[in-house]
Amino acid sequence: MKKKFLYTALFALTLTACSEQELIEQPSTPTGGTEVQLPTDVTSGELLIKFDPAMTEILDRTLAVATRSGGAMTRSGIPSTDEVLAILGAYHFERIFPVDPRNEERTRTAGLHLWYRVKFDENTDVKEAARRLSQLGEVSKVQANSRIQRAYKKQSYRTYISESALKQKATTRAGETESIFDDPGLLYQWHYINSGDNAFDYQNELNNGSVAGCDVGCAEAWKKCTGDPSIIVAVLDEGVMNTHPDLINNIWINEGEELYAGKDADGNGYEDDQYGYNFVSNSPVITWQDISDSGHGTHVAGTIAAMNGNGKGVCGIAGGDGTPNSGVKIMSCQVFSGEYGVSLDGEARAIKYAADNGAVILQCSWGYNSALASLVDGYTPGPGSEEEWSELYPLEKEALDYFINNAGSPNGVIDGGLAIFASGNEYAAMPSFPAAYSKCISVSAVAADFTPASYTDYGKEVTISAPGGDTEYYNKVGENDPEIWEERDGAHSGSILSTLIKDGQPAYGYMDGTSMACPHVSGVAALGLSYAVKQRRHFKASEFVELLKESAKPLDKYYNAGQVKRFYRNHLTHGASATKVELSRYVGKMGEGLADAAKLLSNIDGSGSDMVVPNVYVSEAATSTVNLASYFVKGEKLTYTCTSADEVIATVKVTGTLMEVSGVKTGATRITVKVSNGTEQTITVTVRKKANDNGWM
Repeated sequence: MKKKFLYTALFALTLTACSEQELIEQPSTPTGGTEVQLPTDVTSGELLIKFDPAMTEILDRTLAVATRSGGAMTRSGIPSTDEVLAILGAYHFERIFPVDPRNEERTRTAGLHLWYRVKFDENTDVKEAARRLSQLGEVSKVQANSRIQRAYKKQSYRTYISESALKQKATTRAGETESIFDDPGLLYQWHYINSGDNAFDYQNELNNGSVAGCDVGCAEAWKKCTGDPSIIVAVLDEGVMNTHPDLINNIWINEGEELYAGKDADGNGYEDDQYGYNFVSNSPVITWQDISDSGHGTHVAGTIAAMNGNGKGVCGIAGGDGTPNSGVKIMSCQVFSGEYGVSLDGEARAIKYAADNGAVILQCSWGYNSALASLVDGYTPGPGSEEEWSELYPLEKEALDYFINNAGSPNGVIDGGLAIFASGNEYAAMPSFPAAYSKCISVSAVAADFTPASYTDYGKEVTISAPGGDTEYYNKVGENDPEIWEERDGAHSGSILSTLIKDGQPAYGYMDGTSMACPHVSGVAALGLSYAVKQRRHFKASEFVELLKESAKPLDKYYNAGQVKRFYRNHLTHGASATKVELSRYVGKMGEGLADAAKLLSNIDGSGSDMVVPNVYVSEAATSTVNLASYFVKGEKLTYTCTSADEVIATVKVTGTLMEVSGVKTGATRITVKVSNGTEQTITVTVRKKANDNGWM
């Protein structure tokens, strides 16, 4: 959503400790370190620290003691560190990322197990506390903790539409616009299928209109694929309304958990996380009822996965075809609630949670302000380089790296994850961070005629663009859209139509901003991965990003011939004059072009590599089942023959497409899979006394 993304640094940590008597002795460690760079606006009383890997054993022992005793940690067990903590008046100390046995090995490989948060006397100077801790040889990084705060007004750039109004108004455009599904709102979702003839065309004094083909190519893409439930998109935003009638069947559900059960049934470190997790309140209850909730997360989710072909509301880019379990799944990782944003350590947990629980796309319509944002316009500029950002927010960077490197699977459709961020809305010539991070996908916004959206951040760091709406371009000066679309035969400013919430109840409506462009790219990527599942293709995350970029519609041709864009930057102000922008400034700075689902799906054919049957871990006297059809094109129609090289270790049988491997004796052997299409694969089977499917005891 278009907003100023002003962030206030607040500390809000909940930490654990062991008793003074249980401190583990450790020889003194040499001191060192440099001055710690902290954001300008931080709250006293908390810091995030990362220890040197050499401290792992001591920290693990201290954590184990606290866990056994059921108490809370107050100290690290490292004497030199604990001496400083005592001086600071520290009373709470906790590992940031909970232990998840399924993923602990890769957590440690990434060094995330070394991050701790400490809470100390609030009267202690934070900068001095950071300096003291950074001088310890056993501490490698020190970061302030903060809470991200949103600065946009509750009513800004939002127009609600009832389901009944959508159906009524859809009849006025019947036959005018291509309609693949029977969802009434699809006729107004120009951003999916743009005919160049829209209700908002030429409605203001500037005579601004739309151009056919300025969309993400859904018409052709949907002929090949509409989504696949194995693809999970984590929405880091306000809580997604999981009971919305146009989303309810495309919400990710953690089958191993039950809400309000009061236990961590799947052992991932989070109790009752059946529908995702609320990282703001540290609770499994996803919320959307607060008077200050805008419905932003639900709007974003609808663009990706609103249910197609159900005769209701709107469509989503990868929302399925109306049959059960046909769309991609939305995982709600709530990082905003009411007036509050999540703390930075909570944000990091949300990112890691997404990777560890099956998400392969991270949808993030938020970020710091652009470094080139104007102070005159009321923006507080954010980090200006990747180095500055990583120095100020090292935990954020490491969490994103973890997602990018560890989401997905070597045996799934994608190895690694796609972190997709909105570029920002400050009219600035550089995207904001984390979008500007070279390993993230940064999304700028266009209007309905290929021109850059009036507000969008742009720059060489942008990866790709997508429709974001443009109220300032299409609205009349001094006029805003009505709150409810009832009688007005509405233009609605060329904004983005999706699922929404009004007063805690399901609705539909319009928003604009790079926040709205970003989920278009997430939806296109999810649709592409869904098609790759269908074609049994495998990609490394970096390969898929390049394919996404190669599939974009070029934009520079619209900008490099002296074109000018005119819009009302302050369109709500009566008598405001038009702003004129030379489009040449955007050449080479809107990424590779406009995201195109149709071309992406076409390019997936023949790209990537063949899917590979995974190695199997199984306990003695237990059975592990693999559906072989998932790894071969038209695998459901093929037949399979499997043989074990050593049946003393493990036996194998095939029932239809299911390969059942039974552990007999601790050890390892190989299984050869022969397929009726002439292909053959060999996998390793490891049998242990106790093991789950990834080998952990």
